[in-house]
Amino acid sequence: MRLTVVMNSSRSNDHIPARYDVENVDLASIDGVLSTTRSVRLRLDLDRSVPNELLLECIDVAEQGPGGGNQSSRRWLIVRDPDQKKRLSELYWESAGKWMVSARDKLAGTDHRNASVMRSAAHLAENLERVPALVIPCIWGIHDDSKKPGLFDSVVQSAWSFCLAARARGLATAWTTAILNNDEEIREVLGIPEGVTPIALLPVAFSAGGDFASISRRLAEEVTYFDNWGHTWEHRDDDSDRAIGEGPGVTVEVDVDAPPARVWSLITDISIGAKFSEEFQGAVWIEPSDVAAIGAQFVGTNKHPKIGEWQTTSTITEFVENELLGWAVGDDQESAAARWRWEIDELHGHRCRLRHTVRLGPGPSGLTPAIDAMPDKEALIISRRQQEHLANMQRCVQGVKALAEDS
Repeated sequence: MRLTVVMNSSRSNDHIPARYDVENVDLASIDGVLSTTRSVRLRLDLDRSVPNELLLECIDVAEQGPGGGNQSSRRWLIVRDPDQKKRLSELYWESAGKWMVSARDKLAGTDHRNASVMRSAAHLAENLERVPALVIPCIWGIHDDSKKPGLFDSVVQSAWSFCLAARARGLATAWTTAILNNDEEIREVLGIPEGVTPIALLPVAFSAGGDFASISRRLAEEVTYFDNWGHTWEHRDDDSDRAIGEGPGVTVEVDVDAPPARVWSLITDISIGAKFSEEFQGAVWIEPSDVAAIGAQFVGTNKHPKIGEWQTTSTITEFVENELLGWAVGDDQESAAARWRWEIDELHGHRCRLRHTVRLGPGPSGLTPAIDAMPDKEALIISRRQQEHLANMQRCVQGVKALAEDS
């Protein structure tokens, strides 16, 4: 028996181009959407209805996203019913909302880096049930920690495409996941069957005025590694051999179960690295400076089995208490033999991430004579120096982590 289904609908996918003219792409518009789409909470218009047609358009766009095995396993749940939204709001309040409001009230009136974030998060927690629509992207499948690919990587990108499509249509969204800790309760409220995994809760509303803007983030060359983990390059040109002019460097990071202030008290000791490094022997401040501050200088002593012992004078060029300490080997960053930096990112739960970086150049350094003598070995000289720095910096961050967590 053959079943024929005929559907009549006023909807179509005409808003999705069947073909795309890559030669005439409006990069400014596309990059504008990509770089200004993030969680928007304070500007959600709680009083203006969002048409279903608009939400479905966004889902149509999102469904064009790639998925493992090209299987159509994504499902979307739009929650509009006031009673359903109220029940979800109560679950969200219990899972995260109370903590967000408490954190907002505690940080109010301070210059803490999380003050504005907590104010925004608390606002959403207090008003979630008033948001016009709550969208929950789901996928058929259960994540069982088997490390099998093809589950979340087949839905997260589509959920983000939904947010981008919404942004392009003047809608604001927020990416939330805290409520997912109440898995059984969510399934009971919304009738989500076993075998299906909800992956986010996306509040959706029109934006209540104002322009969308990008925010300060680390540059791509700071968070991108080439060929080996931790190897960075400021100006890499793969049409040429590796050269010192490309600004080779190293980045090492570790999560620390201690607050930023405790870690800061350790890394502002300019000789801290000497406790762990096989090369750095220690440092002393140049009078009259005896504390870390912009412009303060210190003399550091280093030792290498093939070079011997030498000293350098460094200048503090970056300083943000509990966040950033940077120095140039030399008088400034423009002529430095190398640029070093400690960074601390605050994480939830009185924890932080410690980041240690070095960039070689742009001025001459101890590598310069070796490269001048063996120009054909420049790439090898640079690679070996990166590996030496990487090993010593790993010892340093692990050592600071141990000290901070034992305090």
